[in-house]
Parts: sequence; structure tokens; C-alpha cells
Amino acid sequence: MLEKSNPNFEKTIIVGIVTQNQSEEKLQEYLDELEFLTYTAGGEVVKRFYQKLERPNPKTFLGTGKIDEINEFAKKNSISTVIFDDELSPSQQKNLSKIIDCKILDRTNLILDIFAQRAETSYARTQVELAQCQYLLPRLSGMWTHLERQKGGIGLRGPGETEIETDRRIVRDRISLLKEKIKTIDRQMAVQRSNRGAMVRVALVGYTNVGKSTLMNVISKSEVFVENKLFATLDTTVRKVVIKNLPFLLSDTVGFIRKLPTQLVESFKSTLDEVREADLLLHVVDISHPDFEDHIASVNQILSDIKSSNKPTIMVFNKIDAYKHLTIDADDLITEKTTKHNTLEEWKTTWMNNVGEKNALFISATNKENFEEFREKVYEAVREIHITRFPYNKFLYPDYKDAIEE
Repeated sequence: MLEKSNPNFEKTIIVGIVTQNQSEEKLQEYLDELEFLTYTAGGEVVKRFYQKLERPNPKTFLGTGKIDEINEFAKKNSISTVIFDDELSPSQQKNLSKIIDCKILDRTNLILDIFAQRAETSYARTQVELAQCQYLLPRLSGMWTHLERQKGGIGLRGPGETEIETDRRIVRDRISLLKEKIKTIDRQMAVQRSNRGAMVRVALVGYTNVGKSTLMNVISKSEVFVENKLFATLDTTVRKVVIKNLPFLLSDTVGFIRKLPTQLVESFKSTLDEVREADLLLHVVDISHPDFEDHIASVNQILSDIKSSNKPTIMVFNKIDAYKHLTIDADDLITEKTTKHNTLEEWKTTWMNNVGEKNALFISATNKENFEEFREKVYEAVREIHITRFPYNKFLYPDYKDAIEE
């Protein structure tokens, strides 16, 4: 487990609901992820609350009894923040703030906060600020208690403009300004991409915290920032990589997550252009995570949203050194075998066997396990794209085993 002894962590509560579409087991998986997100943002989860409801309460998300219980616990334990696993409507957030005397955040707000902390370059900061403004605009009414009319003065009496209207106008103006700024940077980045010539482009994609940046560092011998937290990488890093004597461009992109806020997908569309323009995708999966199949589905959904799901893809199952499966005792006749009991060898015979010939690789980027096999597969895939583009270069880049290391 991660160390959580930092005294500066904010004490938080996380909240979710069990519905017809979301079982208790599924909710606990989501709350585990929400706890990791909270830790990444600088919070310490003191307690989890959840309630079984047919559907969320349109006014307060939860029932009144559960809200009173949360409020009581928050007062007794000096809780500063309550985080909900689903996106709250502006009215739900406003009503909850009136009852619970704490900061009320939802999953979207939390992810935006992490992105704001992690944004290093001007471009990433602009994209995050745009997403924050779009999220904030419908929620401005909850931000103010002084909504009286601005004072007119001599010759200026009349209905005037309320404080909230002024703020909305400022935020809308800011959104327009940021969109223009992003368009300008997009044009610059499009020129940069066109200047790279006709080199084969490979993009690392995958869920957040699966080891994309670690893999990037190992294969390109670069120093991309790596940390065991969610969204350590926001800025796309592009490096020229040479395997044997074959050069190509490798880009490390922002990680995806379940329930990714729509505002972020919108504002990060241009960052995802690296994925759209790639010739080959390396879909990195953390096989040691118990929900890795859900992670694959989430990534595939986002790839489909940005119209990149039909690209040639190699599945790279990373962290095999950390993979642990559940075991059933020989005399245990009750426990039913599930996918969580599969060994790595058993996984290889399942659907992973059908993603294409040798298109599923099992590696450990940290320990460089099966790394030679990974290099060979990437070399052969890049070579195939390259000689399709430049048939006369076929003799420059022979099969991997015959190629000379530069």
C-alpha cells in the first residue's frame, strides 16, 4: 500500500450509491479508485459512505437520513471535504453545501483539481483552465451569497446587472479567450507535427497509472516524469526512438480513466491529436490491477469517441512482476472459480489469444522482463508500416533477427 503519513493531507469522506445499474461490488471498485484520486490530490480518506437507491435524489443526491449521518460524522471528526463518486448537478451541489458544513466536490471536480496541479506547460494549463471554466459556469450561483443588485448611483439607477450575471459574463469571456488561445497553439502544434516528415508515429495509450511513462523511459532512454499516482503525465512527450537501425517517433499521452469528465475530453482533444495521427497504438494495460478488463473497455470507448479505434494496435500487458491471482484450496468445494483466479498462462489462452497473431505482449517495464520480445514486435510492426510507405527502403530494414543494432 502507499504511504499516507503526510500530516498535510486534508481529511475527507467519499460517498457513492448502489443502484440497479451499479452493484455494491462495482461501487467498491469505483470508491477504491476515488480514494486513490483523493490521495493523488492531497487528501486522506477517513471513511466511506454509500446508500442503496433506485436512482439518485434529484435535490440532494442521497436520502435525508444518510446526509444527516454524513454531516454528524464530519462535525465530530473535523472533516474538511466530502467527495461524491458521481457528477453532481449544480442544484444538488448547492443544496448539499447548505446542509453539510464542508467543501462538497464530485468526481469531475476532483479530476479537474488533479489536472490543475499536474499541468506544467502553458498549453496544458490553458486546456485545464478551459475545462474548469466550462464546469464552473452552470455552478456559479452556489459560489456567492451576496447576489444583491449592484448600486447604481446618480444617473445610473435601474435594474442594473446582478453580481451573478457579471460573473457569468466574465467566465464566458474567459472561455472564448481560452478557446482562441488553444486554436493558436493547435495551429503551432499542427506545424510541428507536419515538420516531422513521414516518419512512422507510434502512440502509447492506456488507463492512467499503467506504466506508459516508465515504458517510454525504457524504450527511448529518456527521462519522462514517473510517479505512482494518477495522471502523473499530462503533457504529451514525443521522442525519436531507434530499435536496431529503424527510427520512429514515440509519443506518451495523457492517461484515460472511467467517468472521464466530458469537459476534459473536449479541452484535451488537441492533445489527443497525437493519438489520432499515430500509425500504430501500443495499448498498455496494468495486468496486476483487479479491474484491468474494465480499464481496457474504458480506453477502447474513449478511442472510439476520438475516432481512433480502427488503428493497428498491440496490446502490452505490463506489470507481470506484480500480478497475483487468487487461489482455491484443493479441499474447497464451495468457492467458484472466476477470472480473478486465472494464472498468467490461463489468461493467455482466453480472449487475449484472439487480439491478433502475437499481438498480446506480457512484459514488466520496470524489470525489463520479456523486453526483447517487445522490441521485436514493435520493430516488425513499424517496419511493415514503413515499407508500405517507402517500398524502396525494404532492404535497409531487414527482419529483426538480421538487423544490425546501431
